[in-house]
This record gives sequence, structure tokens and C-alpha cells, in this order.
Amino acid sequence: MTRQDAKGPDEAAIQDGGGQNGGERKGGERAWWRRLWPVALILALLSLGYAFGLQDYLSLEVFLDSRAALKAWVSDNLALALASYVLAYAALVAVAFPAASIITIAAGFMFGWFVGGIATVFGATLGAAAIFLAARHAFGDLLRRKGGKAIRRFADGFRDDAFSYLFVLRLTPVLPFFAVNIAPAFVDIPLRTYVIATFFGIMPGSFVYTFLGSGIDQAVANVDHAGPVTLGDLVTPEMTVALFGLAGLAILGLILKKTFLKGRNPERSGAGNA
Repeated sequence: MTRQDAKGPDEAAIQDGGGQNGGERKGGERAWWRRLWPVALILALLSLGYAFGLQDYLSLEVFLDSRAALKAWVSDNLALALASYVLAYAALVAVAFPAASIITIAAGFMFGWFVGGIATVFGATLGAAAIFLAARHAFGDLLRRKGGKAIRRFADGFRDDAFSYLFVLRLTPVLPFFAVNIAPAFVDIPLRTYVIATFFGIMPGSFVYTFLGSGIDQAVANVDHAGPVTLGDLVTPEMTVALFGLAGLAILGLILKKTFLKGRNPERSGAGNA
């Protein structure tokens, strides 16, 4: 009988257990990679954008210098221009590239405030949904597994009124768009609810920015000094109305937070105490 054949049951069990644990570790590593690859891809694309200097091209100065060429290209290729804009905007939102305001203003100039606003809403919603799904795929159950009871109760409450909460957060332009894209992934709200609340919640703010862009030509024509044009030079009466619209959205969002959403909490608390 060989030494290998003479192994006792305990020794064999230890070896079998070691092999099983090793397989579980490898399986766990593969599972983590499958969960994290969408987030890794987004971070890689964001890094590439900065590495190739994309931020230098998505600036007010470049837009103003190129607006005649952009207008001519859009006039000759309207359908292609709209599709390209929606996809490009979705990609920028998905990787959280900080150029949304300039791009939205450019849409108002290229397509008009209404068509540009609708295109922006579609692009932003697509990009937001992409990063939401990536975050939920990677970290969706983290809050439930690692969070305490209070955090889980908060997540349950948010999910119960997910549309109302998310709509108010989208309507309030003072909150970081990227943060609102990511946060709902941790409370596992339905994708349908996320998309609908995002689509309608960002619509007013998008129209305000495209309205700003629709008056760019008049604003530039009124500039009477040498040197580069700044955002301050672009303020016209029409743009002042748009800026007041943004302020109104912020105030409306705060009012909704303090009244509509807080008004639901006593009902939930009463139901929990009953």
C-alpha cells in the first residue's frame, strides 16, 4: 500500500476541504470581477477622456469659435446631428465627464431650445440609466449586507416612495447630477421608476439651459470689447429669464422636499407604531 493510499479519513477530508476553499476563493474573485467590470470600464473611459484633453474641446471658447461650422453641419445633417448629440451626451453623463452645462447650451444653439431640450433629456436619461445599472450591478446589495438597521430602514423608506424622492432630487438643480445618478443604485429601486423620474425631473432644467443657448448669437453680437467672450458677456434679457427659471426650480425643489416628502413620514411612522 502506498503512502497516498494509506491516508486517513481526517487527512483526506482536510485536503478536500482545502481544495473546496481554494475553489470558493477563486470563484469569489471571478464573481467580484464580473460585478466590478462595468465600473472599471467607466473609470477607464473617464481617464482616457482627460488623457486626450477632451475637457479642452468641451469649453465655451471652443464652442463659440466653432458655432458657425456647427450650425452649417446641423442644417445639412439634422437627423445624424441629433442622433450623434444624444449618444455623445449619454456617454458623457455615463462617465460623469464635467461638461454637461456647455453641451446643453450648445444644443439650444444648434437645434433650438425645444428640440435641443428634448434631445438633452433623452441623452441624459440614457447616460444616467447606464451608470445606475453599472453601480447597482457592482454594489447593489452592499447596503443591505453591510449597513445597519437604521440604514436599511432608510433604504426601505426611500424605495417605498422612490418616484417622489427621485423626482424632487432631479428637479432641484443645486444637487450634483452624478451623485443623484449613483445614490438610487444602493437602495435598489426599479429601473423603470428610475428612468421615468429622471426623464421628467430633468426636463425643466434642460429647457432652461437650451433656452440660454438659443440666445448665444444675439449675446455675442452685443459684446463690445476685445478679448475672449466670457459667460458674463452672454447675459441677455432672455437669459436672465432663464436664470430666474433655474432659481425657481431650486426653490420649488426645496418646497417639495419640506412639504410633500416630509408629509409622508408621519404616515409611515404611524403605520410602524400600529
